[in-house]
Amino acid sequence: MLPIDAAAHSSRWRRRHPVDKAVLGLGLTVLAISLPPWPGAALVLVTAVAALLGPAGVSPRQLWRAYRIPLGFCVTGAGTLLVQVAGPGGLVALAPGGAFRAAELLLRTSAASLGVLLLAFTTPMSDLLPRLVRAGVPAAVVDVALVTYRMSFLLLDAMRRVREAQAARLGHTARAATWRSLGGLGATAFVRAFDRAARLQSGLAGRGYDGTLRVLVPEARVSLRFVAASATLLAAVAALTLCLERLLP
Repeated sequence: MLPIDAAAHSSRWRRRHPVDKAVLGLGLTVLAISLPPWPGAALVLVTAVAALLGPAGVSPRQLWRAYRIPLGFCVTGAGTLLVQVAGPGGLVALAPGGAFRAAELLLRTSAASLGVLLLAFTTPMSDLLPRLVRAGVPAAVVDVALVTYRMSFLLLDAMRRVREAQAARLGHTARAATWRSLGGLGATAFVRAFDRAARLQSGLAGRGYDGTLRVLVPEARVSLRFVAASATLLAAVAALTLCLERLLP
């Protein structure tokens, strides 16, 4: 199990309905995109971090380990705004106002990523995906997502075991040996993926599969109090942004 999935299953908000957490997490994401980067996205970022480390009970180490990957994409995307290609300044030169636009983009994307992580850290996919059918998502799409989600853990476990076996046989002692081991690891994962898919299809056919995967979903009710508190918090962030935008230069 991935660390973020383990954190979601042990979260303080684990028993809450996904709608409760979606209102807060996705609401913060929408605010990060729609409000001005300064001070709007900055306020969203602070609010998301406070919610994750506070009520949601996510540890700083867990948050950093999950956040550093999307943050890397945010930094890479913002970095492209710093330069211009084939402009008046030459083949590659600093873009006028590029640093300001890059900072705005970095604020927006990093704050929006934290809003999505708030939902991911508190809502296991096994709770969220089956409920998407009630929201109008085609059952076939949800079934494919469920199977892909479950098989990914099996393949990750198989790859871990193969890698440990290669290391025990000195498969990573030199660069050439490492590349050979990686090639063997990829080939083994490819073959095992098809083998598990065939076994899954046979198992479903033997159990009378009719095109829909039926899974048990934990009972939960939408908390009107939690939704109202989340909506109030989102409105407060938006109002504070508008006020600070007038006061700050």
